[in-house]
Amino acid sequence: MIRPRAVDIFAGAGGMSLGFEQAGFDILGAVDFDPVHCATHEYNFSGAATICGDIRNVTGDHIREVSACHDEIDVVIGGPPCQGFSLIGKRSLEDPRNSLVHHFVRIVLELQPRYFVFENVPGLGTGRHQTFLLEIIESFEEHDYRVTLPYRVLNAANYGVPQSRERLFLLGSRGRNTAPGYPERTHRPLGVPKGLFDGREPCPAVADAIRDLPEVDDYAELRERDHARAVYGVPSEYAARLRGLHADPGDFSYPREYDRDVLTSSLRTGHTEESRMRFASTPHGRIEPISRFLKLDPQGLCNTLRAGTATERGAFTSPRPIHPKTPRCITVREAARLHSYPDWFRFHITKWHGFRQVGNSVPPLLARAIGGAIITALGIKPTKPDRVLALGDKSLLSMSVSAAADYYRVRRDILGRRTRNAVNV
Repeated sequence: MIRPRAVDIFAGAGGMSLGFEQAGFDILGAVDFDPVHCATHEYNFSGAATICGDIRNVTGDHIREVSACHDEIDVVIGGPPCQGFSLIGKRSLEDPRNSLVHHFVRIVLELQPRYFVFENVPGLGTGRHQTFLLEIIESFEEHDYRVTLPYRVLNAANYGVPQSRERLFLLGSRGRNTAPGYPERTHRPLGVPKGLFDGREPCPAVADAIRDLPEVDDYAELRERDHARAVYGVPSEYAARLRGLHADPGDFSYPREYDRDVLTSSLRTGHTEESRMRFASTPHGRIEPISRFLKLDPQGLCNTLRAGTATERGAFTSPRPIHPKTPRCITVREAARLHSYPDWFRFHITKWHGFRQVGNSVPPLLARAIGGAIITALGIKPTKPDRVLALGDKSLLSMSVSAAADYYRVRRDILGRRTRNAVNV
């Protein structure tokens, strides 16, 4: 059976790609301007064409040519850079990065997929930014696309992600294709009795996500590298699925072959003894006053994981949560678990790039729910593939920006110049 086909624009490391693959799609191609993100996407999605470049210079014809797709594309997905809309930063319609949204519209109109999914921050749907959002909707409607209204802001925690993270989605259909609906929540809030949520399992908590992971402080080699052969604990059902120990009935992605006894994406962070003492004395669910880091509550949800600022804006590291048990910041792998990434999925070996890749991405389980809504509209019953999809060359995960830029034959300064380094606390 031929699986429906998707193209991911502004793909990053691949959270949306993975969620849609889990929903039953084949990812034909992925576009991003960051060569380090592209290398990570290529490693994890070896079957997809990777296009590294400025979306303003990419055409629909080029995407079709590189991905070898000359038939109808079922869905184009993507989340243009959103700093100009964000409620936590500068909110300005004049932000030049907002023009990238128009290029998402352009690519959709050039590729003419049956459906599109547009993802962004909730701030795009508030205040004066609503005018801009209405302009986006109008642009699609002028070209025979219907947007499912009212548009929705969805919280990842309602779809089984142990993190409170809200994102705005626009779902659109071309011509007479069945309009997609928004997915119903699959999980009930933590601590809430079944009641109106009968039949829905509770959202996993922080402890469910990370308690079985090996303690990185027990492995000296993780001071120098991001992986080690390690001993795992007893997993929750959520963690067992991410480790590939239990079948996930809603996951229709290609199996990946990897060593389940190797802990990856777990380079340790150096902390001073004074910082460790402060972390240890901070109550669960409270912010440590000096670092301003939140100490995770093992029985609660993780706060929204963020990426920090881009290279040209100083390369500031976003605050990373404090581990609920050990007085240290969480690792990239622990962040990935809290984001619903399976353990086979790997990130850049450095903490700075790795956390940026997690924080910039849509949680796969949230993307899977959206992908499932499109699958339903297509009238397709997804099936689990038998073919194992190979992971890429591990060298893709250790490339510097310059090396990755050379690999994709783009300018070395495509990300701008990094002006500030992350500092250990």
